[in-house]
Amino acid sequence: MAAYRLPVTASFGFMPMNLVHRKLCSSALWAKAVAAEMPGNVAGFDLGDSVLEIGPGYGATTRALARLVPRLTAVEIDGASAELLQREFGERVRVVHGDGAAMPFEDGEFSAVVCFTMLHHVPTTALQDAIFAEAFRVLRPGGVLRAIDGLESVPFRLLHIGDTLNALDPVSLWPRLTTTGFTDIKVDHVPKRSVRFSARKPH
Repeated sequence: MAAYRLPVTASFGFMPMNLVHRKLCSSALWAKAVAAEMPGNVAGFDLGDSVLEIGPGYGATTRALARLVPRLTAVEIDGASAELLQREFGERVRVVHGDGAAMPFEDGEFSAVVCFTMLHHVPTTALQDAIFAEAFRVLRPGGVLRAIDGLESVPFRLLHIGDTLNALDPVSLWPRLTTTGFTDIKVDHVPKRSVRFSARKPH
């Protein structure tokens, strides 16, 4: 399935993306790579019957996830992106235009929350922490948070020239997630490449 493309002037809310970055993230090549990696990205996690994805962007991760989970909701801060995703997925995925740091969902609505390669677009650590807090709020007791993101490197910074770039510090994730209330926290990272982490809301 071809990826939808946004106009060159588009941005993810207050998180702009440069032309090269937009072309990459909306490409069929990127979508194919994401689809191949997604089963491994969620392997070993019981995501349950109602999964929330924060920040789907162009929808490559959403397409891959929709094949793997029984019910998927995606919250996207950029209105144009949300509209295109609603058109593409119809009733297969509930797409909501909203802010991951202040989500329009009930407490304990979801069995799992996931986000992939979007947290580095959140401009401040405080807003990232607000997203963690919201993920905790909307999770059911025992629900899991699963996230993957890129880490600071020269190529990563070059890709983000003109973008918002606030790369995660893997060392800080455990205390940040603990402060939010999460337990069973696991953080794995490859320096200058990627970080993968998970956490659980206590029963």
